Amino acid sequence: MSGMVQVALASDVTEGEELQALLSEAGIDAQLEPAVEHHPRDTDDVPTKVLVPEGSIEDALAAIEALSEPDELDSTA
Repeated sequence: MSGMVQVALASDVTEGEELQALLSEAGIDAQLEPAVEHHPRDTDDVPTKVLVPEGSIEDALAAIEALSEPDELDSTA
């Protein structure tokens, strides 16, 4: 059985949940995990890892790229 690997780093839990939903729509299982240690009450403001099964890396990256809004990927525009 393959393990879970990180395909993205969300700036917070909300962004992580959005990416998780996007991947779910593409038929890819995704899990979230805090990227740093944090105080239990500060759950929404911590960077969040987006994890997918090892065999789904390429599909997950393609789905994130294809389904993300261009202005969300480049906030300097």
